[in-house]
Amino acid sequence: MPNSNTSSEQWSAQTKLAIVAETYSMTENELSQYCREKGLFPEQVQGWRSECMQGFMSAKEREAEAKKQAKADKLEIKELKKELRFKEKALAETAALLVLRKKLRAFYGEEPEED
Repeated sequence: MPNSNTSSEQWSAQTKLAIVAETYSMTENELSQYCREKGLFPEQVQGWRSECMQGFMSAKEREAEAKKQAKADKLEIKELKKELRFKEKALAETAALLVLRKKLRAFYGEEPEED
């Protein structure tokens, strides 16, 4: 294990792999205890474990995963654009109503209400 002066993000891939291998069969409580002793967070070890698993994926599997993620991203973008258009229309309608209200009051010579 590297000295305490280096952050765990600066550790070598070999060190991270060794920690993943060492903690693989641990329960959640054992992992938490191990992490406290080593000055790590369980989320870091889980992230390193995930990175290791991705490293073992074939190029075809990684490509399929990337396509799946791209499709999900496109769907999310489409939904966000739809929501944005809806909000822009609502904002434009509200602004038009406010302008019309102001013109109507000016036409009848009414004082604007104090809010």
